[in-house]
Amino acid sequence: MTASAPPGLIGRTVGDVLVRQPKTSPVDISVDQARACFADDHVHMLLLIEAGRLIGTLVRTDLPADLDGTGLALPHSRLSGRTVPADMPAEQARRLLLARGQRRLAVVDDGGAILGLLCLKRRLTGFCGDADVAARAAERSAQPM
Repeated sequence: MTASAPPGLIGRTVGDVLVRQPKTSPVDISVDQARACFADDHVHMLLLIEAGRLIGTLVRTDLPADLDGTGLALPHSRLSGRTVPADMPAEQARRLLLARGQRRLAVVDDGGAILGLLCLKRRLTGFCGDADVAARAAERSAQPM
């Protein structure tokens, strides 16, 4: 680890800092349903799951505006470059995300089972956890419509 690593990440792994209960979607979600999920600006990546396994990931740019909304979203998803193992050092994952200009990676085991979602905070110095996600959800539900 370098001296520039944020103190909260030193000696920690991705498995220590991931969101353990991310929102997931079924593999048969349509393009329009996926777009509806992205209407929430806190949703950056959809995890397409079947029987506990990650089958694909979607980000907004995977679904261009001219794409037929009634079709399945799965063919437009990908895994390459969007997953990371839980045993990777957290600082290594942070640097990987920064180098790629990303803020989200799905966390999977060797068999492809979904373990969680790695979410780089906006300050780019640490990761959101389940408590952060729950606090934001509580804030949104408390706000008047």
